[in-house]
Amino acid sequence: MCKERTLAAIVGPTATGKTAVGIELAKLINAEIISADSMAVYKGMDIGTAKPTAAEQKQARFHLIDVVCPDQDFSVAEFQRLSLECIGDIYKRECLPVVVGGTGLYVKSLTDGLNIPIAPPDKEFRKQLLETAERDGRRALMNQLAEVDPETAARLHENDLKRIIRALEVYRQTGTPISAFHKAGRAAELPYKIRMFGLTISRPHLYERINRRVDEQIEEGLVEEVKHLLDCGYSPNLPSMRGLGYKQIAGYLEGQYNLETAVDLLKRDTRRFAKRQFTWFKAEPRILWVDTLNRTAADMAREIAGLLGRV
Repeated sequence: MCKERTLAAIVGPTATGKTAVGIELAKLINAEIISADSMAVYKGMDIGTAKPTAAEQKQARFHLIDVVCPDQDFSVAEFQRLSLECIGDIYKRECLPVVVGGTGLYVKSLTDGLNIPIAPPDKEFRKQLLETAERDGRRALMNQLAEVDPETAARLHENDLKRIIRALEVYRQTGTPISAFHKAGRAAELPYKIRMFGLTISRPHLYERINRRVDEQIEEGLVEEVKHLLDCGYSPNLPSMRGLGYKQIAGYLEGQYNLETAVDLLKRDTRRFAKRQFTWFKAEPRILWVDTLNRTAADMAREIAGLLGRV
């Protein structure tokens, strides 16, 4: 058992190199990685999620990757439950658990001990909300959410359909806004000490990385991956298939626009997503920021290990 229980986290916007740094840190200080990526949990969705490759997963022990099929529900509550189980097992192996990812609410569920509301998925209600969004636009759902939970509505973007629907679902089943659960939900005492590190880079350099990565994903077979998922019968309206990369390429495969437009949309939407991630994580005062420009993953891992007092 570890003498001092610490939970480390490496967070930040997409394309800042979190996975590479996490792997180097794991090799350096005997750590195991808990993926905090809401898309990496889906099996068969590898290229579009920038999931750690098979070679990368051989370099460090990863948890919460390939957990469910694309048509299965996976909530923050489920992530929290499974992560806490993993953390306990990692401590038993006398290793350091390191949360790596850019899904802010996933990270927050562990760093703040959120009391996530147990409201099981209501497929019929979700279907009704999706039909409303398609008929009246996503703004109609945002207006519904603003009436019952203005705080969550103010925090979410209207394109974040998955979380808007979840917030409405929680309110419908519990009669309580999901924001109220988050406010009242911090654990009395977390079973570990929190150390958070954020990877950052200037916005022009980040956008350049994002554009380059999208081009690489196309070369690696993103179109073929999305086509295979659609051929397997996964609906483009599934929450998983509405994720970055899958939504834009599915639109191309359905004939809504050409491939060049799909790539441009993916680059634009990913840049916007990264901006929202920056906003989320910049609001967390516990994060120590590490600039990634002109630095190797190994260099950054050594800096983080030093800050953790592990080297």
